[in-house]
Amino acid sequence: MMDVVVAGAGPAGWALASACAREGLETALIAPAPEAPWSNTYGLWRDEVPGLPAAAIAAAPSRTLGVGTSEHWLGRRYLIADNDGLRRWLAHGGVRVIPGRVAGASAGKAHLAGGGIVAGRVLVDATGGRRPGLGTQQTAYGLVVAAREAERLVPSDTAVFMDWSAPAREPTFLYAVPVGGGRVLLEETCLARRPGLGPDLLAGRLQSRLLRAGAAPEGDEELVRITLDPLRPRGLAFGAAAGLIHPATGYSLADSLRLAPAVAAALAEELRSGPAQAVRAARHVLWPAAARTVHTLRRFGLRALREMPGDRLPEFFELFFGLPSELQRAYTSGRTDVTGTVAAMTALFRAAPWRLRARLAGCH
Repeated sequence: MMDVVVAGAGPAGWALASACAREGLETALIAPAPEAPWSNTYGLWRDEVPGLPAAAIAAAPSRTLGVGTSEHWLGRRYLIADNDGLRRWLAHGGVRVIPGRVAGASAGKAHLAGGGIVAGRVLVDATGGRRPGLGTQQTAYGLVVAAREAERLVPSDTAVFMDWSAPAREPTFLYAVPVGGGRVLLEETCLARRPGLGPDLLAGRLQSRLLRAGAAPEGDEELVRITLDPLRPRGLAFGAAAGLIHPATGYSLADSLRLAPAVAAALAEELRSGPAQAVRAARHVLWPAAARTVHTLRRFGLRALREMPGDRLPEFFELFFGLPSELQRAYTSGRTDVTGTVAAMTALFRAAPWRLRARLAGCH
């Protein structure tokens, strides 16, 4: 009998499992291929996880650029995680690693596909955010290219958070970040649509960008599909599976890293009183009242972005990038900052012209 059984061996799963082991809990982590490399590129703001060690950082560009209808040099530093280094930083030798796929759970037991049971007082789903059917999706097609090729399109030593400058009937933006080793990830991204734009269309747009800049349209591919409005889980979940995905950006790594120690501490404290009390305490750490309020506001913002005509998106982000850095930070990173989130949304609404205000207010 384990104290905590975590399903999922991505960053969120490892963060929570290791935090639980450090609290002295008997912890197991289950995944079909627990040692498989993490293939995603993970970005976060430096101020979100200031204690992230250098070994877990693949690139820390000196500048961050946002483009709506003009260029804005943002007042925050952006980081790209080194996946191997991040895993080493998160891993704890006290976690029991079990290869397998959890096919179901009942009464404190994780049932593995093909047979086998792992018993645990608390079971945690950290297998990622999924939503059957047509959720709101962020999709992207990326190529990892040599830095010399990328410099034909974007400035060197720069994280391009969003570049909406390429005209299109259904606008997409360019996300471009150095990933270490003299390479840069260039990604054509559909921010929020239901369903998201397909990879073939996105690939065609990215290749056209490269060709117009005189760069070779080839490199290692990366595909992204994130559900921005996942269904709320029934049991205890963590990371993207718990709905920690930011509804308007698709980010969840920083929140998972920050919350793991607090969730583990709540589990360790309340397991003395029983599993049900421990699960309630962990869910409260994940979703206090302030976080629920902010999430509701962000979901309103997601709806406005999803329903906004494509030709209005560059104008919207021109206004967003023009906000003071502290308001940008509040909206993108202030998970429990109700005051800051409201202030950011109010400032953006006041700065918007009337034709955009109607869209932000949900009118058509």
